[in-house]
Amino acid sequence: MKEPMTTDQLLQGLKHYRRIARQDMLRAGETPHPEAFLQHAESRREIYAALGTYAEQHASDEVIEHALELYRQLPFVTGTPEHEHADLKGRENALENFFLLVGLDPKARREARSKRPKLTS
Repeated sequence: MKEPMTTDQLLQGLKHYRRIARQDMLRAGETPHPEAFLQHAESRREIYAALGTYAEQHASDEVIEHALELYRQLPFVTGTPEHEHADLKGRENALENFFLLVGLDPKARREARSKRPKLTS
């Protein structure tokens, strides 16, 4: 992992990601699967907001560990049709974007990914 981010840097990055998700929500109607696209963007925005709220009360390393725990809890939906499980895919995408933001070591993400449960119907 690169040099730890300050809380202000973390919050600024999350704010930027929330804005992108908001823009995606606004353009959902222009996509082939508007409901799924909207749900994906809303899920991302929710994760960014939740991480931002958590970051206001905790140190950067604690926020990263919290995000890793959220990631470990997400069921795998890889391989499902693009428009299915949009909420889970949005959460996964948001957390992976967050890991890029903080410069998380790819090995740590892979380890967390390996502990994720399978999707149950």
